[in-house]
Amino acid sequence: MNLRDGAVEAQDEVLFDVINGFGVITLNRPRALNAITHGMVRSMWTQLNAWALDPSVRAVLIEGAGEKAFCAGGDVRALYDSRIQHRDAHQAFFVDEYRLDYLIHRYPKPYIALLDGIVMGGGMGVAQGAALRIVTDRTRLAMPETGIGLFPDVGASWFLGHLAPTIARYLGLSGATVTAADALYCGLADVWLQGDAPERLRELIRRFDWSARPAVHRAGDRVSHLTGNLTGDPSDADDPLAQLRAAILPLGRTWADAAPLAQVRATLDRHFSALDVHGIVASLAEDAQTPWAAETLAMLMQRSPLSLCVTDRQLHKGRRLDLADAFRMELGLGHHAFATGDFVEGVRALLIDKDKQPRWRYATLADVPASAVEAFFVSPWTDEAHPLKALGHD
Repeated sequence: MNLRDGAVEAQDEVLFDVINGFGVITLNRPRALNAITHGMVRSMWTQLNAWALDPSVRAVLIEGAGEKAFCAGGDVRALYDSRIQHRDAHQAFFVDEYRLDYLIHRYPKPYIALLDGIVMGGGMGVAQGAALRIVTDRTRLAMPETGIGLFPDVGASWFLGHLAPTIARYLGLSGATVTAADALYCGLADVWLQGDAPERLRELIRRFDWSARPAVHRAGDRVSHLTGNLTGDPSDADDPLAQLRAAILPLGRTWADAAPLAQVRATLDRHFSALDVHGIVASLAEDAQTPWAAETLAMLMQRSPLSLCVTDRQLHKGRRLDLADAFRMELGLGHHAFATGDFVEGVRALLIDKDKQPRWRYATLADVPASAVEAFFVSPWTDEAHPLKALGHD
C-alpha cells in the first residue's frame, strides 16, 4: 500500500502529489515492476524542478506502487526496440535519465527513497542520490547489467566508487542481489525499516510536525515515532533534513550485525582484490570447493566477458571522477555498448527468445582484446558537443 492508495487512475505511469509538505512521487507500473520509461523520466524531471521552487514543498519522497518492486530498472525492451529499429530513442532516454539522476544527487531539498521490494538498474539511479535511502524486509537490490551486455550505469561509477573497492567490484561485476542487511553493510542504504515500519513511515509523513526541532540523540531522550518531536539543537530548527533524520532513523536500524556479506568478507576481499577480471576468475576457480566462491564464479561465467572487462575498468576510473564526469563517461560507454557491444544479444537471450543462451561477441575473457575495452572509453563527442556538457555547470 502506498501513500496515494489509488487516488489517480492506474494508467498514469508516475503519480505526483503533495502531502503535508512532502512532494510524493509514485512509480506506477506495478505489472512491469515499476520499470522507468522515457515519459516517466521527463515527467519526474519537470516535477522535481517545479517542487524545488515551491515553498510549500519541504521534502520529496519517492516510492513504487505495488508490493513487489520499488523499480526494477529502465524499460529495457523499449531500449532494445529502439536499437534494432535503428532509431535514437535509446540515446535520448539515457541523456534525460542521467540528467534526472544528477538532479536527484544535487537536489536542494531532502529527497527520500523508500526502496521497498526490487531495486535494480534505473531504480538505483533514482535512489542512490537520496539524502535518506530506506530499505525494508522486502528489499532486493542489484546492479545486474553485465548479464545483458551492459555495465552498471545511472551513476554507479560514482556511487559504487564510494564503496570499499572489493565490494564495488563484487556487486558491479557479478550483479549479485543483496537484501537490507547487506545494503546497510555495503553503504547503499541509510536505514532499514523492519516489520510494519514502512507503514509507520507513511503515517509519519501524513502527520509530520514541521515545527518540531530536530533531535540530538542522547541517553534518556524520548522519541515520538509519529511526529519526530524531540528536544534538539535550536540552531538546526530550520534544517528539514535534520528534522526528518530525527524522526525516521529511530523507526529502524542504521547498522547490520551479521550481514551475509560480512560473514564472507575476508573471502570476498581475497578474490576481488586481484589485479583484473581474469585474476578474479582464476582466484575463485582455485577456491571452487567453497560454496560462496563457486556461486560467485558461476554468476561471472554467465555475464558478457566484454562487459566484465569494461565494468572493471569503469569502476577503477570512476573512483577518481566527480559525479558529473562519471555520468559523462557512462553516456559514452552506453553509446558503445549499443553500437558494438553485447546489449542486443543479451536482451535477445534473456527477454526476447528467452533461451538464456547468449552468444557474446567474445566467448571468454581470454578472447577480449585490450583494444576493444579501450575503445569503450573513447568518447564519441568532443567536450563541447557532449550531450551532458552542462552537468556541474548549470
